[in-house]
Amino acid sequence: MKEEEKIFGGWMFDPRKKELKDLKHKAHQACKRYNERDEYDSDRAAIIKEIIGNIGDTYYFQGPIQINYGCHTFIGENFFANFNLTIMDDARIYIGDNVCFGPNVSLMATNHPLIADERMGIDENGNTTMAEYAEDIHIGNNVWIACNTVVIGGVHIGDHAVIGAGSVVTKDIPDHYLAYGNPCRPIRPITEKDSKAHLFLPEDRPSK
Repeated sequence: MKEEEKIFGGWMFDPRKKELKDLKHKAHQACKRYNERDEYDSDRAAIIKEIIGNIGDTYYFQGPIQINYGCHTFIGENFFANFNLTIMDDARIYIGDNVCFGPNVSLMATNHPLIADERMGIDENGNTTMAEYAEDIHIGNNVWIACNTVVIGGVHIGDHAVIGAGSVVTKDIPDHYLAYGNPCRPIRPITEKDSKAHLFLPEDRPSK
């Protein structure tokens, strides 16, 4: 079984195998080129499409970015990411439409065993071995994830959810909920009482 097949089958895999290193190298080189370009460079956005599994027509990554595979990440329409987005997409990551991320958001769809001799060792040739396993991340539509948040593999974040700054999301978050904390937990539903419509000038009011 190929290493990538092991990932998607829920088995332990070796991230140091050439098969996976080649996929990651392509993404890492693309990130490097993206980060070197000015934000007004008209060729910058196209670099994302070279590595992302799929993405809508409207998106913006402020940069710098660091994406591990890229080809395991699938993003909907109208996506925005602020500074320092990290995507560890060993497993697949699914992001819906109209999603925005604050600075320093990390999506960590990978993990290691807790038991040391399962995690790292030395083979008969004296080479270091490493084992990982990975679970998908699902982020719904119309989600805002605020700054300095970490989302762990296996998590589902529901539609219209908001994740507060500095959260570590280790469990599912339901639709229409404000959630925050370490570990992150649902705090309360988001309702019309949370509206800030009065802060819009008439000419700036968003259309519904």
